[in-house]
Amino acid sequence: MWSKPKNRKMAALLAFASAANPVPISGLHKFYLQQPLWGVLYLLLAWTPIPKVASVIEGIWYLSQDSEEFDLKFNGGVSSEVKPLAEAKGVDPAKVGAIAEAVRQLDQLRADGLISEYEFEQKRRQLLERIA
Repeated sequence: MWSKPKNRKMAALLAFASAANPVPISGLHKFYLQQPLWGVLYLLLAWTPIPKVASVIEGIWYLSQDSEEFDLKFNGGVSSEVKPLAEAKGVDPAKVGAIAEAVRQLDQLRADGLISEYEFEQKRRQLLERIA
């Protein structure tokens, strides 16, 4: 149902919203975190204070975890934070920018007919290998 990684701040917000909501709707955060059985249990117990108290505790728990711990538990280890590719690989962004500019210049040379497709591809691969 949810294809994107879960965000711990959104999960905490839904948990607090479930607890603060005067209408007996609890467990929204459980559905968000793909725990529908718990979500249904919270809905069934919505007439008691148990889900509201549990939601507050869980909201605090989600916020107290660091991103890696949350991702390990609720995203299968996949990070919910979006990082630039260069930062994720530990590469200098200035170096990536220079290589991207060199590839653009190569592409222009190819478009102008000054180098062949084969030469373009070989040079492009050499430049991209410098990033990794």
